[in-house]
Amino acid sequence: MPNPYPLFRPAPNLTEFKNLIAIESTRHGGVSPAPFTSLNVGYNTPDTEENVTENRLRLYSELGIRPDQVASSHQIHGIEVLLAEAPGRYSGYDALITNKPGVFVGVSVADCTPILVYDAHNQAVAAIHAGWRGTVGGVVSAALQAMKTSFNTRPADCYAYVGTCIDETSFEVGAEVAEQFAPGFKRLDAYTDTWFVNLKSANAHQLTSFGIPPSQIGISSFSSVLNNDDYYSHRLEKGQTGRMMALIGIKS
Repeated sequence: MPNPYPLFRPAPNLTEFKNLIAIESTRHGGVSPAPFTSLNVGYNTPDTEENVTENRLRLYSELGIRPDQVASSHQIHGIEVLLAEAPGRYSGYDALITNKPGVFVGVSVADCTPILVYDAHNQAVAAIHAGWRGTVGGVVSAALQAMKTSFNTRPADCYAYVGTCIDETSFEVGAEVAEQFAPGFKRLDAYTDTWFVNLKSANAHQLTSFGIPPSQIGISSFSSVLNNDDYYSHRLEKGQTGRMMALIGIKS
């Protein structure tokens, strides 16, 4: 019988590629106590390093990979892209790309949008972290351009997944934030005079603007707020929460 509380969910539109691991973790199956209950994989939280390390080990074990195969970064809500030619913990990057089999790139999230990209022709991948600042700055576009430069990635060869994040109905923002988004990605509630932003749509638009066919883009049906039993939400839990990981890589 399948585990009703899995440690991760695969990116559903990428499961056909048997040489690929592409997932986003849940909050289940870890050792962290409240408020980080329970699979907190974020080192940049008040949880103990020992708990986070054990949680990551559990996740990696479930995926059949080792900790020394993972490349990640301390994220800064920017648009810098790392060409990850080796595993390790880096700093200052919100997107990581690689074409090295056995190297898995990952980003951590708890309301921000994770985006995973697979270039099936050149066997290259990207993991991208897009909060509202990164979305406005074009971090997805920057990562795709870096893949084009580094791997000769073509849009028609790409498959992408826009992962679980805060949903449009929950992402209320001030006018100073809303004004930075194009009209198609924001909504003004006439009754409350407040703005709401759709991060999933805004980041999916960067994928299609690069030329990736919409039929090759999947979008998570989950919300970190509305499905808080399964996912962490920094906003809903007022900052006292853990982090999920979105991870992708080609098996060696």
